[in-house]
Amino acid sequence: MVQTQEMVDVVAEEAGGQAAAGPRTMTGGQALVAALEGEGIETIFGLPGVQLDGAFDALYDARDRVRVLHTRHEQATAYMADGFARTTGRVGTCLVVPGPGLLNASAALSTAYACNSPVLCVTGQIQSDLIDVGRGLLHEIPNQLGMVRSVTKHAARATTPEAIPALVREAFTHLRTGRTRPVEIEIPPDTLFASADVELLPPAPPRERPSGDPDALEQAAKLLGTAERPLIWAGGGVLAAEAWDELLALAELLQAPVATTWNGRGAISDRHYLAQTVVGGKQLLAGADVVLAVGTRFVDPATSPWGVKPGQRVVQMDVDPEEIGRNHPPTVGIEADAKAGLTALAERVNAHNRRRPSREAELTDLQRGVAERARSVGPQAEYALAIRRELPDEGIFVSEMTQVGYWANLAFPVYRPRTYIGPGYQGTLGFGFPTGLGAAVGNPGTPVVSVNGDGGFGFCLNELATMAQHRIPLVALVFDDGAYGNVRRIQQEQMGGRTIASDLRNPDYLKLADAFGVAARRVETPDALALALRESFKAAEPTLIAIPIGPVPNPWTALGLR
Repeated sequence: MVQTQEMVDVVAEEAGGQAAAGPRTMTGGQALVAALEGEGIETIFGLPGVQLDGAFDALYDARDRVRVLHTRHEQATAYMADGFARTTGRVGTCLVVPGPGLLNASAALSTAYACNSPVLCVTGQIQSDLIDVGRGLLHEIPNQLGMVRSVTKHAARATTPEAIPALVREAFTHLRTGRTRPVEIEIPPDTLFASADVELLPPAPPRERPSGDPDALEQAAKLLGTAERPLIWAGGGVLAAEAWDELLALAELLQAPVATTWNGRGAISDRHYLAQTVVGGKQLLAGADVVLAVGTRFVDPATSPWGVKPGQRVVQMDVDPEEIGRNHPPTVGIEADAKAGLTALAERVNAHNRRRPSREAELTDLQRGVAERARSVGPQAEYALAIRRELPDEGIFVSEMTQVGYWANLAFPVYRPRTYIGPGYQGTLGFGFPTGLGAAVGNPGTPVVSVNGDGGFGFCLNELATMAQHRIPLVALVFDDGAYGNVRRIQQEQMGGRTIASDLRNPDYLKLADAFGVAARRVETPDALALALRESFKAAEPTLIAIPIGPVPNPWTALGLR
């Protein structure tokens, strides 16, 4: 949502304050809610507790303007905020108590951190004059700000109501500056209840979009323009910057295939002949003379045996200067926002670009060959492609650390930006179901599928209650092999069959769903899954589909990545 000053004034007035007409007496809780509204926040995922009473009381007064969805565990609040943020591009907000509440949310914050997700975590504290004294108050942990800074870009505290608007504005400034990552703010309970004359502030300025150093752009343009076989390696930074149109324009100009990382899936439609997954990118990298890495840490091409070879030149563009050269020394490094940087680069490439024949036939053949190889990895491929047949282009697929999810990371066709969501390098088992709930909340009317294994689903199955209570029309799939399947396969194949702590005892998922008031189906074949999905999308209601599945092949080995 784009906030005008008039909108800020209206929101502030409705919330009991004024942004432009001077201070107004309000509690810290009211100041917090008014400041969040001024930044466009209309949805909060939270779990109440005594240190947050002042905030939730203020949210009661704003309930017609701010929707609060409460969960059964704090990890779900932050996962839902992440799913909301990554599929909408808007800030996802969660609200949790201090200490164990924030610690419970930290796994989800680490996922959002790994995936460059704009998540705001609002946290309580203990009484302000006793912070870090160590008396052992309820939910007290030492150095809470220091702890959460490990999984956030910025963390800060306000101890007076008057300081809250600036605290919120600073948080949103960090969310809109440089590399997008979660931020945290915390407010003690006495501050939330205290009253003071508070002056609300205009919203934080819009996102900065640096285009990069002109000299570096010119060097990169010459390298790419004169290259014979350029290759683009695109990551999640392209999606974070909404730079998919600019990426495609440059790729077509260069006739450069685009290999997308797991976080970058959807930055270019898999229907385009230039689009390649990591599997195709591995083959193309061997023959590329210049590689443009944009919005990616560039880990696999930099560290794998099949990666960059001596003599290959690399241009790396990233909004985070610390990522440039972290994994591979670039020939040219460009600190830039992907959207502005790709635009500036394309303008300069025009002056140097050589004439190249279309690579459509070659790259289409490669796509076809990779797809055929991927289809041989069954039954993961059969189930994933059954989902793809029923999921519309704009439908959202939330992956997981599970067998079908692993295959999907490598080969699931993705046609639109922000429609494929994974856990990034954190690989947080159990993230998928609650993240899918947040995606469904943020995209009403759009089908959302969450793909889970029985192991990962067990982390958050209590959120079936959240799904039912708030009528969230997610379709959650649970592939049931009675084990932490990847662990068991490793133990069988690499540890001589010495399986330990990898078997699971699962509930009857249909009875479980029924107990929570969630529609449930059981299917045993890919065709039956396709039919169940068709019916579930039509019904648009909270749904769980259980799918028994046996041992499956290793997709990385089958596709030659490990």
